Amino acid sequence: MAEQFPDRQWGSRTNVLSRAANRFAATKPGSWFIRTITPLDRAVLERTDAKYTVLGPIGAPVILLTTTGRKSGQPRTQPLLYVHDGDVLYVIGSNFGQAKHPAWTANLLAQPAATVAIAGERLPVTAAPVPDADKERVFARFVEVTGAYAAYRDRTTRDLRIFALRRT
Repeated sequence: MAEQFPDRQWGSRTNVLSRAANRFAATKPGSWFIRTITPLDRAVLERTDAKYTVLGPIGAPVILLTTTGRKSGQPRTQPLLYVHDGDVLYVIGSNFGQAKHPAWTANLLAQPAATVAIAGERLPVTAAPVPDADKERVFARFVEVTGAYAAYRDRTTRDLRIFALRRT
């Protein structure tokens, strides 16, 4: 059996603040706001090895994913919401419904070895695209985390890339 990922969530996804934040995140201004605070969230996550996040009080499960830049060869770190499935973490390249795939997804396609910071730990992982047959099931799990993902998918014509991350 593969080793489980730590599971740490603080805040609640069912409180009034969380419900309001999730509705706001589904809007274009909400998406802009989240993109704007991403550098602050990245700093908090990096300082705490993803033990704490700006989005924590609303129960958002956030990790730091560090990939290798496909062109630069340099480490590239991105805070991402994830779905926890024991020995697998799922991440999705929604890019808030923008027309282009986020760069980290192309980095993973080019070099699937990466690092995840979660619950105060940094762990090596290998990424694999989720097979088409499983994508809808996994996507539904993201919508359970926040309905904003349904809005993001509706905003774009591109196929959202979903990756399964496994410890190495």
